[in-house]
Amino acid sequence: MTSTEVRELCTVVRGSSPRPKGDPRYYGGNVPRLMVSDVSRDGMYVTPRTDSLTEEGARKSRPMKTGDIVIAVSGDPGEPSILTIDACIHDGFVGLRELKDDLVYPPYFYRYFKFFKNFSQSQAVGAIYKNLTTDQIKQLKIPLPPLDEQKRIASILDAADAYRQKTKALLTKYDELTQSLFLEMFGDPVANNKGLRETQLGELTEKITTGSTPKGGKENYVKSGIPFIRCQNVWRGYFNMNDVAHITEAMHSSLMKSSLKHGDILMTKTGRLSTVNSSLGRSAMYLGKNDNANISTDVFLIRLKENVSKWYVSYILSSDLYNSYLRGSSVGGTDKRHLYKEHLEKLKIILPPLDLQNQFTAHIQAIESQKSQTRQSLTKAEELFNSLQQRAFKGELTSQELGSLVS
Repeated sequence: MTSTEVRELCTVVRGSSPRPKGDPRYYGGNVPRLMVSDVSRDGMYVTPRTDSLTEEGARKSRPMKTGDIVIAVSGDPGEPSILTIDACIHDGFVGLRELKDDLVYPPYFYRYFKFFKNFSQSQAVGAIYKNLTTDQIKQLKIPLPPLDEQKRIASILDAADAYRQKTKALLTKYDELTQSLFLEMFGDPVANNKGLRETQLGELTEKITTGSTPKGGKENYVKSGIPFIRCQNVWRGYFNMNDVAHITEAMHSSLMKSSLKHGDILMTKTGRLSTVNSSLGRSAMYLGKNDNANISTDVFLIRLKENVSKWYVSYILSSDLYNSYLRGSSVGGTDKRHLYKEHLEKLKIILPPLDLQNQFTAHIQAIESQKSQTRQSLTKAEELFNSLQQRAFKGELTSQELGSLVS
């Protein structure tokens, strides 16, 4: 498959912003102005709704046409989108316009940019996106099969992506159901609008501690052994174990202070407040066997007493309702924030009678069972989508396969 530089397929332009920012001569008119938040909300086909310019402001910006491709170079560097309406772009975007439609199909272009961004980041070379430039985009080489084949590839990837997005949406529905149930039974866990008894997390715990990072670095990690859970493995309400590290039995025995018990709650210690899916304060309950896993120094172990529902407390700590309060307890600068044991001990927890906690636990366990199956489906959907992307852009999907997949 031949590859062609982007600048040979379209005109590449940098966005522009009227100055001074917020000047009523330029801002607040009827001309749509694309923002990164629009791209995050809409995905491939974006309709700017967040900001606007006056006619005079538009003349000092960079107008783009319906169907043009736009790539963010700040905010979410490398993220592409296709405009559904005429709009202006600011200097945080690069625009691709006047595409040679006899050579390139815009959705194929979008899919390739999306693939390249994610692939670069997964290979730990995504640092270029911190300072993505117009010239880098111009010089990027894109594999360019015949137009009909581009359309088939785009169609296949659209279908595979739609399936995984539908699965993600189902997970969101389960989360909404759980939150609705919690609010109905207990109200807001921070505002405590139902006037429930309050206590501090420290009063409910046997211990709060952190793990230990084995001395010697990577030399202590083995391909198969005791799971060693790090910050990147702990998400909100579940664990991502795809890249979990392992340590030897001997090393695990030397770190028994942070050996996990079934029902322990794990919470991450550090992260940035401004980052989407920030690692700060993410938590999930460990449901594995006793003394069969360990944690690193950037993860808290929270072990509850027997007179409280572990599922109830774990849900509060990992919920959207509680997250802002939890993160507000952190300290540090804007670049990185930290939680300490003292912060966790003082966290306010509403405490209804144990029988109500147990009622909630029964409901949430049933929902979590369904979520677990859905996550497995999502993993398979992600694997299928990633495999199709890689094969498509490496030219490994034959015309016969493309035809059968589309049909």
